[in-house]
Amino acid sequence: MDGKLTFRYDHIGDILYVDTCLPYAEQESEEVGEEIIARLNPTSGEVENLEILFFSKRMTESSRFELPIAAAMRLAG
Repeated sequence: MDGKLTFRYDHIGDILYVDTCLPYAEQESEEVGEEIIARLNPTSGEVENLEILFFSKRMTESSRFELPIAAAMRLAG
């Protein structure tokens, strides 16, 4: 993920979306963890979006949540 992170939450579907760009049809999807979907750039294979299913349930069961994604965080300029 190279862009600024945007977080969106769908209360009805209980899905947390983590985006570096808007999702688009050409992206490939891959389940990278239990009920965690990564949307990948079709050319580079980089993760551009994450969909974390049953997010509120995860947070009520535990105060800690880990993603199976490596990240290098820095301030967006």
